[in-house]
Amino acid sequence: MNRELPDFDPNAYRHAVIVAAHPDDETLGASGCAQALHAAGCAVSVVVATDGEAAFPESTAAERQELARQRRRELIDALAAQGLGECPVTWLGLPDSGLAEHHDDLVARLTPLLADADCCLLPWPDDPHPDHQAAGRAALEAAPITAHRWSFPIWMWLWTRLDDPVIPWDQAHRRQLSPTQRDRKALAIGSYVSQVNPGPHGEEPILTATTLEAFRGPDEVLFHHPRQRTAPVERFASLYAADTDPWQVGGSWYERRKRAITLASLPRQRYRHGLEPACGLGLLTAELADRCDRLTAFDPVSAAVHATRQRVNAHVAVAQGGLPHDIPAEPVDLVVLSEILYYLSDEDLDLTIRRLLDAVEPGGDLVVVHWRPWAPEATRDGETTHALLADRPELDVLVDHRDEHFVLHVLRRR
Repeated sequence: MNRELPDFDPNAYRHAVIVAAHPDDETLGASGCAQALHAAGCAVSVVVATDGEAAFPESTAAERQELARQRRRELIDALAAQGLGECPVTWLGLPDSGLAEHHDDLVARLTPLLADADCCLLPWPDDPHPDHQAAGRAALEAAPITAHRWSFPIWMWLWTRLDDPVIPWDQAHRRQLSPTQRDRKALAIGSYVSQVNPGPHGEEPILTATTLEAFRGPDEVLFHHPRQRTAPVERFASLYAADTDPWQVGGSWYERRKRAITLASLPRQRYRHGLEPACGLGLLTAELADRCDRLTAFDPVSAAVHATRQRVNAHVAVAQGGLPHDIPAEPVDLVVLSEILYYLSDEDLDLTIRRLLDAVEPGGDLVVVHWRPWAPEATRDGETTHALLADRPELDVLVDHRDEHFVLHVLRRR
Protein backbone atom coordinates (compact mmCIF):
# COMPACT_ATOMS: atom_id res chain seq x y z
CA MET A 1 0.00 0.00 0.00
CA ASN A 2 1.58 3.25 -1.16
CA ARG A 3 -0.79 5.75 0.44
CA GLU A 4 0.60 8.60 2.50
CA LEU A 5 -1.25 8.44 5.80
CA PRO A 6 -0.88 10.45 9.02
CA ASP A 7 0.57 8.64 12.01
CA PHE A 8 -1.49 7.14 14.79
CA ASP A 9 -0.12 8.77 17.95
CA PRO A 10 -0.22 6.44 20.97
CA ASN A 11 0.97 9.08 23.43
CA ALA A 12 -2.29 10.96 23.97
CA TYR A 13 -4.23 8.28 25.85
CA ARG A 14 -4.73 7.14 29.41
CA HIS A 15 -6.89 4.01 28.99
CA ALA A 16 -7.46 2.07 25.78
CA VAL A 17 -10.01 -0.72 25.45
CA ILE A 18 -9.70 -3.13 22.52
CA VAL A 19 -12.95 -4.79 21.45
CA ALA A 20 -12.61 -8.02 19.47
CA ALA A 21 -15.33 -10.09 17.87
CA HIS A 22 -13.22 -13.27 18.22
CA PRO A 23 -9.96 -14.20 19.94
CA ASP A 24 -7.15 -13.22 17.51
CA ASP A 25 -8.86 -10.12 16.03
CA GLU A 26 -7.05 -7.92 18.53
CA THR A 27 -3.70 -9.37 17.49
CA LEU A 28 -4.24 -9.44 13.74
CA GLY A 29 -5.65 -5.94 13.52
CA ALA A 30 -4.08 -3.92 16.32
CA SER A 31 -1.12 -5.70 17.92
CA GLY A 32 1.42 -3.03 17.06
CA CYS A 33 -0.91 -0.22 18.14
CA ALA A 34 -1.66 -2.00 21.42
CA GLN A 35 2.03 -2.51 22.10
CA ALA A 36 2.74 1.16 21.32
CA LEU A 37 -0.08 2.32 23.61
CA HIS A 38 1.20 0.11 26.42
CA ALA A 39 4.78 1.32 25.94
CA ALA A 40 3.54 4.93 26.13
CA GLY A 41 2.09 4.27 29.59
CA CYS A 42 -1.53 3.77 28.54
CA ALA A 43 -3.53 1.12 30.40
CA VAL A 44 -4.77 -1.45 27.88
CA SER A 45 -7.66 -3.85 28.39
CA VAL A 46 -9.39 -6.29 26.05
CA VAL A 47 -13.04 -7.27 25.61
CA VAL A 48 -13.85 -10.34 23.52
CA ALA A 49 -17.43 -10.70 22.30
CA THR A 50 -17.36 -14.39 21.33
CA ASP A 51 -15.08 -17.35 21.94
CA GLY A 52 -14.75 -18.08 18.22
CA GLU A 53 -16.19 -21.53 18.71
CA ALA A 54 -17.86 -21.66 15.28
CA ALA A 55 -14.66 -21.32 13.26
CA PHE A 56 -15.17 -24.79 11.79
CA PRO A 57 -18.86 -25.25 10.95
CA GLU A 58 -18.70 -29.07 10.74
CA SER A 59 -17.58 -29.40 14.36
CA THR A 60 -19.74 -31.17 16.90
CA ALA A 61 -21.06 -29.38 19.98
CA ALA A 62 -18.33 -30.95 22.10
CA GLU A 63 -15.65 -29.89 19.61
CA ARG A 64 -17.00 -26.35 19.66
CA GLN A 65 -16.85 -26.23 23.43
CA GLU A 66 -13.26 -27.42 23.40
CA LEU A 67 -12.34 -24.92 20.68
CA ALA A 68 -13.84 -22.11 22.78
CA ARG A 69 -11.68 -23.13 25.75
CA GLN A 70 -8.61 -23.42 23.53
CA ARG A 71 -9.10 -20.03 21.92
CA ARG A 72 -9.36 -18.38 25.33
CA ARG A 73 -6.05 -19.93 26.32
CA GLU A 74 -4.52 -18.88 23.02
CA LEU A 75 -5.51 -15.25 23.53
CA ILE A 76 -3.86 -15.19 26.96
CA ASP A 77 -0.70 -16.66 25.42
CA ALA A 78 -0.84 -14.15 22.57
CA LEU A 79 -1.06 -11.20 24.96
CA ALA A 80 1.92 -12.52 26.89
CA ALA A 81 3.90 -12.82 23.66
CA GLN A 82 3.24 -9.15 22.97
CA GLY A 83 4.33 -8.01 26.41
CA LEU A 84 0.69 -7.38 27.34
CA GLY A 85 0.27 -10.27 29.74
CA GLU A 86 -0.99 -8.12 32.60
CA CYS A 87 -3.76 -6.53 30.51
CA PRO A 88 -7.19 -7.57 31.82
CA VAL A 89 -9.50 -9.53 29.51
CA THR A 90 -13.29 -9.61 29.69
CA TRP A 91 -15.08 -12.49 27.96
CA LEU A 92 -18.68 -11.85 26.92
CA GLY A 93 -19.33 -15.37 25.60
CA LEU A 94 -21.86 -14.34 22.95
CA PRO A 95 -22.58 -16.70 20.03
CA ASP A 96 -19.91 -16.87 17.36
CA SER A 97 -21.23 -16.11 13.85
CA GLY A 98 -24.38 -14.61 15.38
CA LEU A 99 -23.38 -11.28 16.91
CA ALA A 100 -25.70 -9.23 14.72
CA GLU A 101 -28.67 -10.85 16.47
CA HIS A 102 -27.38 -9.65 19.86
CA HIS A 103 -26.75 -5.98 19.09
CA ASP A 104 -28.69 -4.48 21.99
CA ASP A 105 -27.21 -6.94 24.48
CA LEU A 106 -23.71 -6.29 23.16
CA VAL A 107 -24.13 -2.51 23.45
CA ALA A 108 -25.49 -2.84 26.98
CA ARG A 109 -22.58 -5.03 28.07
CA LEU A 110 -19.92 -2.94 26.36
CA THR A 111 -21.15 0.41 27.72
CA PRO A 112 -19.85 0.00 31.32
CA LEU A 113 -16.67 -1.68 30.09
CA LEU A 114 -15.84 1.29 27.84
CA ALA A 115 -17.00 4.01 30.23
CA ASP A 116 -13.51 4.88 31.50
CA ALA A 117 -11.74 4.63 28.14
CA ASP A 118 -10.39 7.61 26.26
CA CYS A 119 -9.37 5.37 23.35
CA CYS A 120 -11.51 2.57 21.91
CA LEU A 121 -10.09 0.16 19.32
CA LEU A 122 -12.74 -1.89 17.56
CA PRO A 123 -13.27 -3.97 14.41
CA TRP A 124 -13.91 -1.88 11.31
CA PRO A 125 -17.72 -1.65 11.13
CA ASP A 126 -17.69 -2.31 7.36
CA ASP A 127 -15.31 -5.27 7.50
CA PRO A 128 -16.62 -8.10 5.28
CA HIS A 129 -17.06 -10.45 8.26
CA PRO A 130 -20.56 -9.96 9.76
CA ASP A 131 -19.34 -10.53 13.33
CA HIS A 132 -16.72 -7.82 12.86
CA GLN A 133 -19.40 -5.48 11.56
CA ALA A 134 -21.63 -6.24 14.55
CA ALA A 135 -18.87 -5.81 17.13
CA GLY A 136 -17.63 -2.60 15.52
CA ARG A 137 -21.05 -1.01 15.30
CA ALA A 138 -21.95 -1.95 18.86
CA ALA A 139 -18.63 -0.57 20.17
CA LEU A 140 -19.12 2.71 18.31
CA GLU A 141 -22.51 3.06 19.97
CA ALA A 142 -21.26 2.07 23.41
CA ALA A 143 -18.10 4.20 23.47
CA PRO A 144 -18.32 7.26 25.76
CA ILE A 145 -18.28 10.72 24.25
CA THR A 146 -14.92 11.30 25.95
CA ALA A 147 -13.21 8.55 23.90
CA HIS A 148 -11.59 8.63 20.50
CA ARG A 149 -12.85 5.71 18.42
CA TRP A 150 -10.50 3.82 16.11
CA SER A 151 -11.28 0.74 14.05
CA PHE A 152 -8.96 -1.90 12.63
CA PRO A 153 -9.72 -3.77 9.39
CA ILE A 154 -9.05 -7.48 9.11
CA TRP A 155 -10.74 -9.29 6.25
CA MET A 156 -10.84 -6.04 4.28
CA TRP A 157 -7.24 -6.70 3.31
CA LEU A 158 -8.24 -9.96 1.62
CA TRP A 159 -11.85 -9.58 0.52
CA THR A 160 -12.19 -5.89 -0.45
CA ARG A 161 -10.54 -4.02 -3.29
CA LEU A 162 -8.41 -1.28 -1.79
CA ASP A 163 -9.90 1.26 -4.21
CA ASP A 164 -13.44 0.39 -3.11
CA PRO A 165 -15.17 3.65 -2.05
CA VAL A 166 -16.47 1.92 1.10
CA ILE A 167 -12.96 2.17 2.59
CA PRO A 168 -12.66 5.52 4.43
CA TRP A 169 -9.09 6.36 3.46
CA ASP A 170 -9.68 9.99 4.43
CA GLN A 171 -10.00 8.78 8.04
CA ALA A 172 -7.07 6.36 7.90
CA HIS A 173 -3.95 6.60 10.06
CA ARG A 174 -0.86 4.44 10.03
CA ARG A 175 1.24 3.02 12.85
CA GLN A 176 4.67 1.83 11.81
CA LEU A 177 5.80 -1.20 13.81
CA SER A 178 9.29 -1.48 15.21
CA PRO A 179 11.21 -4.71 14.52
CA THR A 180 10.48 -5.82 18.10
CA GLN A 181 6.78 -5.12 17.71
CA ARG A 182 6.68 -7.07 14.44
CA ASP A 183 8.44 -10.02 16.05
CA ARG A 184 6.06 -9.99 19.00
CA LYS A 185 3.07 -9.78 16.70
CA ALA A 186 4.32 -12.79 14.72
CA LEU A 187 4.79 -14.78 17.94
CA ALA A 188 1.33 -13.79 19.12
CA ILE A 189 -0.30 -14.88 15.86
CA GLY A 190 1.54 -18.18 16.18
CA SER A 191 -0.06 -18.64 19.60
CA TYR A 192 -3.39 -19.17 17.85
CA VAL A 193 -2.60 -22.77 17.00
CA SER A 194 -6.26 -23.57 16.34
CA GLN A 195 -6.36 -20.94 13.61
CA VAL A 196 -3.04 -21.49 11.84
CA ASN A 197 -3.38 -25.30 11.72
CA PRO A 198 -6.01 -27.43 9.93
CA GLY A 199 -9.37 -27.92 11.61
CA PRO A 200 -10.47 -31.01 13.57
CA HIS A 201 -11.74 -32.71 10.41
CA GLY A 202 -8.88 -31.65 8.17
CA GLU A 203 -10.41 -28.31 7.18
CA GLU A 204 -8.16 -25.65 5.69
CA PRO A 205 -6.70 -23.37 8.39
CA ILE A 206 -8.64 -20.18 9.06
CA LEU A 207 -5.37 -18.26 8.85
CA THR A 208 -3.71 -19.70 5.76
CA ALA A 209 -0.19 -18.78 4.75
CA THR A 210 -1.62 -16.39 2.15
CA THR A 211 -3.89 -14.78 4.75
CA LEU A 212 -1.07 -14.32 7.23
CA GLU A 213 0.97 -12.37 4.69
CA ALA A 214 -1.58 -9.57 5.00
CA PHE A 215 -0.66 -9.17 8.69
CA ARG A 216 3.12 -9.42 8.50
CA GLY A 217 3.72 -5.99 7.06
CA PRO A 218 5.68 -3.15 8.65
CA ASP A 219 2.62 -1.16 9.69
CA GLU A 220 -1.01 -1.25 10.77
CA VAL A 221 -3.90 0.93 9.65
CA LEU A 222 -6.61 2.37 11.87
CA PHE A 223 -9.68 4.33 10.80
CA HIS A 224 -10.73 7.26 12.97
CA HIS A 225 -14.46 7.50 13.68
CA PRO A 226 -15.38 11.06 14.70
CA ARG A 227 -18.75 11.93 16.16
CA GLN A 228 -21.44 12.83 13.66
CA ARG A 229 -23.75 14.77 15.98
CA THR A 230 -23.26 18.12 17.69
CA ALA A 231 -21.72 17.59 21.13
CA PRO A 232 -24.53 17.70 23.70
CA VAL A 233 -24.78 20.62 26.09
CA GLU A 234 -24.93 18.13 28.97
CA ARG A 235 -21.32 17.16 28.28
CA PHE A 236 -20.10 20.71 28.87
CA ALA A 237 -22.43 21.28 31.79
CA SER A 238 -20.92 18.22 33.47
CA LEU A 239 -17.43 19.66 33.02
CA TYR A 240 -18.42 22.92 34.73
CA ALA A 241 -20.13 20.94 37.49
CA ALA A 242 -16.90 19.06 38.18
CA ASP A 243 -14.54 22.06 37.87
CA THR A 244 -15.34 25.77 37.86
CA ASP A 245 -12.59 26.26 35.26
CA PRO A 246 -12.47 22.95 33.33
CA TRP A 247 -10.09 24.20 30.60
CA GLN A 248 -7.91 26.28 32.94
CA VAL A 249 -8.68 29.39 30.90
CA GLY A 250 -7.73 31.58 33.83
CA GLY A 251 -4.20 30.33 34.28
CA SER A 252 -2.79 28.17 31.51
CA TRP A 253 -0.18 29.67 29.20
CA TYR A 254 -1.97 28.20 26.20
CA GLU A 255 -5.19 30.09 27.02
CA ARG A 256 -3.46 33.35 27.96
CA ARG A 257 -1.33 33.30 24.82
CA LYS A 258 -4.30 32.40 22.61
CA ARG A 259 -6.32 35.32 23.98
CA ALA A 260 -3.44 37.74 23.49
CA ILE A 261 -2.88 36.67 19.86
CA THR A 262 -6.61 36.75 19.15
CA LEU A 263 -6.91 40.31 20.42
CA ALA A 264 -3.74 41.42 18.64
CA SER A 265 -5.11 40.00 15.37
CA LEU A 266 -8.23 42.20 15.37
CA PRO A 267 -7.65 44.58 12.44
CA ARG A 268 -9.56 47.49 13.99
CA GLN A 269 -9.05 49.27 17.24
CA ARG A 270 -12.81 49.67 17.75
CA TYR A 271 -15.96 47.83 16.67
CA ARG A 272 -19.56 49.01 16.82
CA HIS A 273 -21.20 45.73 17.86
CA GLY A 274 -19.41 42.48 18.57
CA LEU A 275 -20.81 38.97 18.98
CA GLU A 276 -19.16 36.13 20.93
CA PRO A 277 -20.96 32.78 20.88
CA ALA A 278 -19.79 30.14 23.40
CA CYS A 279 -18.21 32.76 25.64
CA GLY A 280 -17.33 30.28 28.40
CA LEU A 281 -16.15 31.95 31.61
CA GLY A 282 -15.89 35.34 29.92
CA LEU A 283 -12.16 36.09 30.11
CA LEU A 284 -11.96 36.84 26.39
CA THR A 285 -15.37 38.55 26.61
CA ALA A 286 -14.06 41.06 29.14
CA GLU A 287 -11.15 42.00 26.90
CA LEU A 288 -13.30 42.16 23.77
CA ALA A 289 -15.60 44.54 25.63
CA ASP A 290 -12.78 47.11 25.69
CA ARG A 291 -12.75 47.04 21.88
CA CYS A 292 -16.51 47.19 21.25
CA ASP A 293 -19.17 49.86 21.81
CA ARG A 294 -21.59 46.98 22.36
CA LEU A 295 -20.91 43.29 22.84
CA THR A 296 -23.35 40.38 22.86
CA ALA A 297 -22.16 37.08 24.34
CA PHE A 298 -23.92 33.81 24.96
CA ASP A 299 -23.19 30.26 26.09
CA PRO A 300 -25.38 27.15 26.40
CA VAL A 301 -24.19 26.35 29.95
CA SER A 302 -25.83 28.37 32.73
CA ALA A 303 -22.73 28.21 34.96
CA ALA A 304 -20.66 29.85 32.21
CA VAL A 305 -23.29 32.53 31.67
CA HIS A 306 -23.32 33.35 35.38
CA ALA A 307 -19.51 33.58 35.52
CA THR A 308 -19.37 35.86 32.47
CA ARG A 309 -22.02 38.19 33.87
CA GLN A 310 -19.93 38.62 37.01
CA ARG A 311 -16.90 39.55 34.92
CA VAL A 312 -18.20 42.11 32.39
CA ASN A 313 -19.63 45.63 32.38
CA ALA A 314 -23.17 46.78 31.71
CA HIS A 315 -22.66 47.36 27.97
CA VAL A 316 -22.14 43.61 27.49
CA ALA A 317 -25.33 41.60 27.04
CA VAL A 318 -24.86 38.01 28.25
CA ALA A 319 -27.50 35.35 27.66
CA GLN A 320 -27.90 31.59 27.67
CA GLY A 321 -27.98 30.18 24.15
CA GLY A 322 -26.21 28.00 21.64
CA LEU A 323 -25.35 27.58 18.00
CA PRO A 324 -26.90 27.68 15.48
CA HIS A 325 -30.32 28.73 16.70
CA ASP A 326 -29.55 31.62 19.07
CA ILE A 327 -27.57 33.91 16.78
CA PRO A 328 -29.14 37.38 17.13
CA ALA A 329 -30.90 38.81 14.09
CA GLU A 330 -29.43 42.32 14.42
CA PRO A 331 -26.32 43.19 12.40
CA VAL A 332 -22.81 43.08 13.89
CA ASP A 333 -19.40 44.08 12.60
CA LEU A 334 -17.37 41.55 14.65
CA VAL A 335 -17.88 37.88 15.47
CA VAL A 336 -15.37 35.94 17.57
CA LEU A 337 -15.64 32.15 17.67
CA SER A 338 -13.18 30.41 19.97
CA GLU A 339 -13.05 26.61 20.15
CA ILE A 340 -16.71 25.94 19.38
CA LEU A 341 -17.31 25.25 15.69
CA TYR A 342 -15.63 21.84 15.63
CA TYR A 343 -18.20 20.57 18.13
CA LEU A 344 -21.04 21.11 15.62
CA SER A 345 -22.47 18.53 13.26
CA ASP A 346 -22.08 19.21 9.55
CA GLU A 347 -25.71 20.35 9.38
CA ASP A 348 -25.41 22.65 12.40
CA LEU A 349 -22.11 24.08 11.18
CA ASP A 350 -23.57 24.88 7.76
CA LEU A 351 -26.57 26.61 9.34
CA THR A 352 -24.30 28.48 11.77
CA ILE A 353 -22.10 29.80 8.97
CA ARG A 354 -25.09 30.90 6.92
CA ARG A 355 -26.67 32.73 9.85
CA LEU A 356 -23.40 34.41 10.80
CA LEU A 357 -22.85 35.56 7.23
CA ASP A 358 -26.32 37.10 7.33
CA ALA A 359 -25.50 38.84 10.60
CA VAL A 360 -22.06 40.24 9.75
CA GLU A 361 -22.17 43.55 7.89
CA PRO A 362 -20.13 43.98 4.69
CA GLY A 363 -16.66 44.95 5.83
CA GLY A 364 -17.18 43.27 9.20
CA ASP A 365 -14.73 40.74 10.62
CA LEU A 366 -15.20 37.09 11.55
CA VAL A 367 -12.49 35.76 13.90
CA VAL A 368 -12.14 32.01 14.39
CA VAL A 369 -9.58 30.29 16.62
CA HIS A 370 -9.44 26.58 17.42
CA TRP A 371 -7.16 24.02 19.03
CA ARG A 372 -5.45 22.00 16.32
CA PRO A 373 -5.78 18.45 17.71
CA TRP A 374 -9.03 16.53 17.45
CA ALA A 375 -11.14 16.66 20.61
CA PRO A 376 -12.98 13.38 21.27
CA GLU A 377 -16.37 15.13 21.38
CA ALA A 378 -15.70 16.97 18.10
CA THR A 379 -16.90 16.12 14.62
CA ARG A 380 -13.75 17.50 13.00
CA ASP A 381 -10.40 19.03 13.91
CA GLY A 382 -9.45 22.68 13.94
CA GLU A 383 -7.68 22.70 10.58
CA THR A 384 -10.65 21.18 8.75
CA THR A 385 -13.05 23.57 10.45
CA HIS A 386 -11.04 26.61 9.38
CA ALA A 387 -10.66 25.35 5.83
CA LEU A 388 -14.44 25.22 5.49
CA LEU A 389 -14.67 28.90 6.46
CA ALA A 390 -11.64 30.15 4.56
CA ASP A 391 -13.04 28.64 1.35
CA ARG A 392 -16.31 30.59 1.58
CA PRO A 393 -16.60 33.04 -1.35
CA GLU A 394 -18.26 35.64 0.91
CA LEU A 395 -15.10 35.96 3.02
CA ASP A 396 -11.59 37.31 2.44
CA VAL A 397 -8.70 36.04 4.56
CA LEU A 398 -6.94 38.87 6.39
CA VAL A 399 -4.99 36.88 9.00
CA ASP A 400 -3.85 33.26 8.77
CA HIS A 401 -1.99 32.17 11.91
CA ARG A 402 -0.91 28.59 12.61
CA ASP A 403 1.36 27.25 15.31
CA GLU A 404 1.81 23.91 17.02
CA HIS A 405 -1.22 24.43 19.27
CA PHE A 406 -3.92 26.41 17.50
CA VAL A 407 -5.03 27.90 14.20
CA LEU A 408 -6.49 31.41 13.91
CA HIS A 409 -8.11 33.22 10.98
CA VAL A 410 -9.53 36.68 10.59
CA LEU A 411 -12.02 36.72 7.71
CA ARG A 412 -13.63 39.89 6.31
CA ARG A 413 -17.19 39.87 5.00
CA ARG A 414 -17.36 41.09 1.42
